[in-house]
Amino acid sequence: MATSAPEARPRSLLHPGFIGAGATLLIAALATDIMYWDTSNWQWANAAAWLIAAGLVLALIATIALFIDLLTHRAGRINWISFLLVAAAALLSLLNVFVHSRDAWTSVVPQGISLSVIVTILLLMAAVNGWKVTTVRTIATGESL
Repeated sequence: MATSAPEARPRSLLHPGFIGAGATLLIAALATDIMYWDTSNWQWANAAAWLIAAGLVLALIATIALFIDLLTHRAGRINWISFLLVAAAALLSLLNVFVHSRDAWTSVVPQGISLSVIVTILLLMAAVNGWKVTTVRTIATGESL
């Protein structure tokens, strides 16, 4: 019995899951910032700082996964708009974690919450692409989708 040519199917990328998970934590930090602004309960400010720090750790893992995707030829060309949105969100989150390290009210209001809003907007814009910052290569043909 003759076998047919392999079907072209997209490879799975490693980085989108990590970007999505990190983005979830960074967006949750906005929610805890709003709770702190509303209640003045210092635990909300602590939760925001931890969420931002964990989101940054996942951003680092996503960067490593992106390099693996590129080196193993899973990923095609970089989508520069999505890449810049995610990179800007990560850099602003790095600044935000330093802002959240200050004492009490000034750790969140007004700079911390403003940075969290900007990061959330950038990440939601990047989410339109499914957290992918590259195109996907197919297994059989090697073409980018």
